[in-house]
Amino acid sequence: MKVGQANLQIVKNIKMIKFSALLLFLTFLGCDSSSSAPVPVPPVVVPPVVVLPVAKLTDEELMDVVQKETFNYFWTYAETNSGMARERYIPSDPSFDQNIVTTGGSGFGLMAIVSAMSRGYITKAQGVERLNKIANFLGTANRFHGAWSHWINGTTGNVIPFGTKDNGGDLVETSFLVAGMITVREYFKNGTTEEQAVAQKFNVLWKGVDWKWYTNNQNKLYWHWSPNYDWQMNFPLEGYNECLITYVMAAASPTYPISSAAYHQGWARSGAIVSARTKYNLPLILKHNGAEEFGGPLFWAHYSFLGLDPTQLTDQYANYWDLNSNHTKINYLYAVANPKSFKGYGANYWGLTASYSRNADGSTGYDAHMPSNDKGIISPTAALGSIVYTPVESKALMRNLYENFKPTMWGVAGFYDAHSQQFNWSSQNYLAIDQGPQIVMLENYRTGLLWRLFMNAPEVKQGLINLGFHSGKYGF
Repeated sequence: MKVGQANLQIVKNIKMIKFSALLLFLTFLGCDSSSSAPVPVPPVVVPPVVVLPVAKLTDEELMDVVQKETFNYFWTYAETNSGMARERYIPSDPSFDQNIVTTGGSGFGLMAIVSAMSRGYITKAQGVERLNKIANFLGTANRFHGAWSHWINGTTGNVIPFGTKDNGGDLVETSFLVAGMITVREYFKNGTTEEQAVAQKFNVLWKGVDWKWYTNNQNKLYWHWSPNYDWQMNFPLEGYNECLITYVMAAASPTYPISSAAYHQGWARSGAIVSARTKYNLPLILKHNGAEEFGGPLFWAHYSFLGLDPTQLTDQYANYWDLNSNHTKINYLYAVANPKSFKGYGANYWGLTASYSRNADGSTGYDAHMPSNDKGIISPTAALGSIVYTPVESKALMRNLYENFKPTMWGVAGFYDAHSQQFNWSSQNYLAIDQGPQIVMLENYRTGLLWRLFMNAPEVKQGLINLGFHSGKYGF
């Protein structure tokens, strides 16, 4: 067959196939579907969705995530003009109280910045720039015989009254701030020219606090002084609560030191600070003001001890490691016992301290939670700030919140401030004084860095010696 004839035959075959297909199609359309069996439709096979298991973070990885993300509070969400820590940050309303900065919380923030530089969360150059901004701001802010107010306007540096008569110096908040200043100074003192310049600025600032003025010519320190209301707040610092660091700083001052008599007669109440009580077979050691049965809110074991290392630290009244460890364990064991039968309380859901709270009508407020004032609200800072004392129990709480309550308890700056399983409630807000201890105590647990810097400051050592303290760890 010739090529042309072959091609012609192929064309005829194709036409025949098309005609047959068309005929078959028309025949199908003409059929009565009711008279023929239905053509079975094969089921659609959907391949199974394979969900790969999410690898759990190790303890070290989890601690790093929490520490790094919580640092955002003092870095990303700091007050923009001053660089200081805002009193609070509410993600749903970022402009709320945006210019109110907190003196004590900023002291915690100074330690947090040192920690962040040491871990590479920020560079040293970034840290120097921010710390220099803070030092310059504090150098021009309102001061009252050297002390700063509780709240400061971050834009102007002027005092924002914490209360009608609380519109002057706040010595306790100032002591938290200067503990941070000393920590920064020790970190930078042998650094570059720029680092040493920042260290010197903080050194000058802390030496300007007139601690002696705040004795009001008595053997005790007072919390407040106002240029308008003088000593009318009338709040002497008597133990035990969060104010031990105030006496340590006052005794350590090379410019305006207090006498040891103020510590022994005022803070220690001439020995009456000592307690013989026990709870869950654990000695309380010191009388917690207003909370002698169980101990106070857990921030009492945090604020003074962010820089002050309680390890092997003693005086005639207490072994401070035992004091804080027992206080924390009592708080933990109370949650395990759960006498009020609050939902969730137990070995991995515990921690009572001052924080945002849920009011009886469901609105959000603030309360000093502790076993004797238990509202069914736990605060992450309570357990995480106690990680140096109860590492196993604190990690259990941290992991439980991160793995099981993350949608309602984790945000842009770490764990939110408070939570309740009982009321299916969380306060999705942040406070400087609650975020700071988490970062600082995680660092102290992991490396001891901030304790080491503060405790090795020469004037801190001398101040502690002057008050009759001994440290097996630091050799005095």
